[in-house]
Amino acid sequence: MKSLPNLSFWKLFNISAGFFGVQIAYALQSANISRIFATLGADPHQLSFFWVLPPLMGMIVQPIIGVLSDKTWCRFGRRIPYLFVGAVIAVAVMLMLPNAGSFGLTTQVVMWGLTGTMLFGLMSLMLLDTSINIAMQPFKMMVGDMVNEQQKSVAYSIQSFLCNAGSLVGYLFPYVFTYLGISNIAPEGVIPNSVIYSFYVGAAILILCVIYTTLNVREYSPEQMKAYSVECPSAASAASAVRGQKVSISSIFLSIGSVQFFCWAAFMYMWTYTNGAIAAQCWGTTDVYSAGYQEAGNWVGVAFAVQAIGSVIWAALIPMLTRLTSTRIAYMLSLLIGAVGFVSTLWVTNQYVLLGSFLLVGCAWAGMLAFPFILFTNALQGNPKMGTYLGLFNCTICLPQIVAAVFGGALLGLVGGEQVMMLVIAGVFLVVGSLCVFTIKEK
Repeated sequence: MKSLPNLSFWKLFNISAGFFGVQIAYALQSANISRIFATLGADPHQLSFFWVLPPLMGMIVQPIIGVLSDKTWCRFGRRIPYLFVGAVIAVAVMLMLPNAGSFGLTTQVVMWGLTGTMLFGLMSLMLLDTSINIAMQPFKMMVGDMVNEQQKSVAYSIQSFLCNAGSLVGYLFPYVFTYLGISNIAPEGVIPNSVIYSFYVGAAILILCVIYTTLNVREYSPEQMKAYSVECPSAASAASAVRGQKVSISSIFLSIGSVQFFCWAAFMYMWTYTNGAIAAQCWGTTDVYSAGYQEAGNWVGVAFAVQAIGSVIWAALIPMLTRLTSTRIAYMLSLLIGAVGFVSTLWVTNQYVLLGSFLLVGCAWAGMLAFPFILFTNALQGNPKMGTYLGLFNCTICLPQIVAAVFGGALLGLVGGEQVMMLVIAGVFLVVGSLCVFTIKEK
């Protein structure tokens, strides 16, 4: 049996390079969807329901992509064909979604309390998140396929770095375009040009980054993958190994999944309620059609960009942290720092001070992007169904977001409609998640 070879830094970088463009698309979605639907007329108590679709589509699509890509071998590779198809669909949808209010669709309620404009936006959101999920998952699978256990922390740190660098760019686009003189306000029910142009430029960068990865990564052939797989000496020992691995995989699913549940529920509330929280706390307005609300919408991008900066810094420190202490301790520390950031927003009324809170939140985000996949793929090293298991593992990301979205409106009602309190709840969730880290067994 051969071991997976060590890869140079640039080979590790190329595997995840396209993630930069995919994450720009994801950042534009996460920072602007609540703003878009509020502008289209959604009630704040309905906002969390619009966020059900993205994780629901992820939970459906990513396991399918995992199963199909495990069985795919063609001249273009194993995972890359899915990556490319997902990116092309995402680009098409990114050109449509921000124009939801500009197509002359009806503003009358037509179904489920939604207007024609909101229904178009909702369907566009569903397609966008589906395509982003199709494009995103292959990057994680390629690291699992091609990187040995010793280099996993470096590989996922590079992926985390590129992810957060892409987020930084995507979050800042509306703010930068407004600074350049592009209109940040629009007629009622129409998305401002600063947001529309952000999606256009993000789409162009996405396809260029994916083309770069497609041209510069050569996945291992079936013969190479077989040589790197674990070979068992007999059928009996093989069956025993499979039974043992199923127990191990079930255990790792449950233990990491419990942490993931609270972490991703926390960030679902951040994406959903930060716009309203910042508008009320720092601009003193809840009027979604006011200039102050739209300025707050731009500042959400700045705050999320600072969060991405914090994530980039923390991701660069992760390899050192894992050498100085255990992966579990580093994971727990990341979440606790993020919890402090969320809870501190309750007392912040200055938009610039608020950036410090989101800098701390970035530490939790970097940890969430790296540590679960380091732990999980190490447990799966050599398994030919890596993609299938990673696709199923994505349910530990999607399911908590769905649960959080379903109950978000009710929780908002319990805290008196104060959207900043949802960020405090997010902080509490991260504390609980950090305690669940102790249930994970690293070996």
